[in-house]
Amino acid sequence: MSEKVLMKGNEAIGEAAVIAGCRYYFGYPITPQSELIEYMAKRLPQVEGVFLQAESEVAAINMVYGAAGAGARVMTSSSSPGVSLKQEGISYIAAGELPCVIVNIMRGGPGLGGIQPGQADYFQATKGGGHGDYHCIVVAPNSVQEMAELTVHAFNLADQYRNPVMILSDGALGQMMEPVNFHDLPVIPVDKPWATTGMGERDKPNMIDTLRLKADELEELNNTLQKKYALLQEREVRWEETFTEDADLVLVAYGISSRVAYSAMEMAREKGYKVGLFRPVTLWPFPKEALAKAVNKASDVLTIELSAGQMVEDVNLAIKCSKPVHFYGRTGGMMMNPQDVYKQIVKIFETKGGK
Repeated sequence: MSEKVLMKGNEAIGEAAVIAGCRYYFGYPITPQSELIEYMAKRLPQVEGVFLQAESEVAAINMVYGAAGAGARVMTSSSSPGVSLKQEGISYIAAGELPCVIVNIMRGGPGLGGIQPGQADYFQATKGGGHGDYHCIVVAPNSVQEMAELTVHAFNLADQYRNPVMILSDGALGQMMEPVNFHDLPVIPVDKPWATTGMGERDKPNMIDTLRLKADELEELNNTLQKKYALLQEREVRWEETFTEDADLVLVAYGISSRVAYSAMEMAREKGYKVGLFRPVTLWPFPKEALAKAVNKASDVLTIELSAGQMVEDVNLAIKCSKPVHFYGRTGGMMMNPQDVYKQIVKIFETKGGK
């Protein structure tokens, strides 16, 4: 696919996964990501892959564990309450150091919530979600094109670091249609000598399990994981910033909210307000050093989310509470618009005494 194709965000993830070499998908339908499972059901048989609609989200994530253990490139997807059901399995996958891609097309919550877009799964995605000291790598696209690019990147990262990668998006981007170019998406193959593919010529069988009844062995596993996470924080941080060099106020937003924030920033700039935008692309590891540098000259920060303000915590930690961090958000599936954000910008500047 060298030409641009008009696709939904959910479909773009599916096609990019196939390009990345994903040949196994296990999932269970839930709105607003059902187009992705439908796409994989149609597409995988065309490339001699395996699509299986599991009997539940719990079953699906454990099928992912099995396929990943055998060295396959494998993906699952769901939306907020469905991802909650997968959390125990995700913890097992992280402990087994198995590469896979997990897609969460977020909806409003808590509970069963609604089917409209939300971003209130930030804590769940970035702070663990399941039990134990583990992390998923978390990437957050803000366009359909990025849905494709970050999907391929997610498979590459998963294999390189033997770690689950979560694509954290939302119902707006999942349902949105935009032109996508799949040309030149870099697929990086990785050797998997650890995979459970049979003895072959090895002297010992490969074993993958997460049970460590001896405390010292479990601590050794945790130390190994923490070394990997430190390496990820050093090497795999991504972000995007606009007009932060002279900004008195820096907006911080990810995913669909960053697009709203960008339009509000442009409106403010036209009126003479010095406003910049910082967009984390990796939510874990969070680009804390880059954010601290981006807001260095600003007097205030405004975090914008479709939640009650979950990313505010990471923003405050990144800048070490050195300046006021304001928050504006909507919850329950409600969407803010650029005018709403612009009003918040003006209010902050007026409180400070003008432009």
